[in-house]
Amino acid sequence: MPANVGYIPTMATTPLSFSDLNTALKAAAETTRMRILALLAEAELTVSDLTEILRQSQPRISRHLRLLTEAGFVERFREGAWAFFRLAESGGSAELARVLLGQLDPHDPTILRDRERLAAVRGTRAAAAQAYFSRHAVEWDRIRKLHVADAAVEEAIQTALSDRPFRSLLDLGTGTGRMLELFGPDIERGLGIDMSTDMLALARARLDRAGLKHCSARKGDIYDLTVPKDSFVVVILHQVLHFLDDAGRAIREAARVLRPGGRLLIVDFAPHDLEFLREQHAHRRLGFGAEPVTQWLQAAGLDVTMQRNLSPEPGSEGKIAVSLWLARDPRVEVAGGTVRLVKR
Repeated sequence: MPANVGYIPTMATTPLSFSDLNTALKAAAETTRMRILALLAEAELTVSDLTEILRQSQPRISRHLRLLTEAGFVERFREGAWAFFRLAESGGSAELARVLLGQLDPHDPTILRDRERLAAVRGTRAAAAQAYFSRHAVEWDRIRKLHVADAAVEEAIQTALSDRPFRSLLDLGTGTGRMLELFGPDIERGLGIDMSTDMLALARARLDRAGLKHCSARKGDIYDLTVPKDSFVVVILHQVLHFLDDAGRAIREAARVLRPGGRLLIVDFAPHDLEFLREQHAHRRLGFGAEPVTQWLQAAGLDVTMQRNLSPEPGSEGKIAVSLWLARDPRVEVAGGTVRLVKR
């Protein structure tokens, strides 16, 4: 695969009619629209993001996106006041987009410049999230009361992982370290990863108070873990995905460090309309429906074994439902330490 390019050339398996193919090729055969397709191969983006990267007006970018959407190359989805765009995942036009993007030279000057500007946009977002965490580290647990009561969520988490014991746990985006505290007494090794030094200070203080010397917290990049492949029996992403620019990438990295037969548990908001969480608290996404997270897990090579929703108690402070996904690495360990691939 060419460096930094999200797709490789493949033969299309879903044929297009002459008219649809002609429309699709016309849509792609324009400089700005090809640049947009290349950018959307890297990340889900808004009109504002693309305006900043491509240095073109909002109406112009919107028109290009409309044409790409009508041609079947791009999907649009709305969350509150924001609209996000991504490459279509299925259909003949989606397959054609993968073929076209696979032919792009990753070192082309135009592509490199756009990717640099994309990195700057992402850096600005990351800095805003980091600043938020630094300002709100102490009140983090209080903010979480907006959703289903913590006790109910934690009970569901424990139930999801109760079918068999596990010895090692990786908690990505550990925050205050609560997941390590919850499971610490029953595991041999626990590691929490977070980008915020303020959060890590809280997590370490929590672990010290609980006497969990076999659990630790350290700074790290959720997209590029300094953790070897096949390292942990259980990985948890608890209330993390809605802060991320690329949730699918984080899930793939989490799957990479799972041991054969290991489990990945995701806990996050169900879709909601509390726009102030994005404006004031750095939420990138206003929750997730069941399907996109399931697709990301499957694309990471995992088998989804459970998905459930928790609704707030009537009359409680909570306004947001919480969803859980449990997925399993289909590999199994056999005698001699070798690994047999089952479905991966």
